[in-house]
Amino acid sequence: MPLARISLLRGKSDEYLQQLSQGVHDALVDTFEVPATDRFQVIQQLDRHELSFDRHYLGGPRSDAFVIVNISAGKPRSTVTKRAFYAHLAAMLSSRLQLDPEDLLIIISMSEMEDWSFAGGRMNPAAQGA
Repeated sequence: MPLARISLLRGKSDEYLQQLSQGVHDALVDTFEVPATDRFQVIQQLDRHELSFDRHYLGGPRSDAFVIVNISAGKPRSTVTKRAFYAHLAAMLSSRLQLDPEDLLIIISMSEMEDWSFAGGRMNPAAQGA
């Protein structure tokens, strides 16, 4: 049940965005224990003045192709699972989009099951017993 927020500079084609979206989803399904039907994403294309990033902090160099993938998840994952997801997503986007892995920032944020309401203002059924 993760929510993926994908942010990048404005100007990419619809095909590029579709491939980026599919790559994130495929990596989640392949390595992050996510069912294939569990797909929730927000893609934000931002103007240059709306996305500021250091081109060399803990990696790089970063180019204008820089992409941020922020995953909000309600089920904890192990360090091994997270590491596999990072590597798989970077390799997949490099292969599909020729995105340099140095241009990819991935952030995973965890929350409790009770922090999610999927519809109707109802608490996530998995948290009902809490």
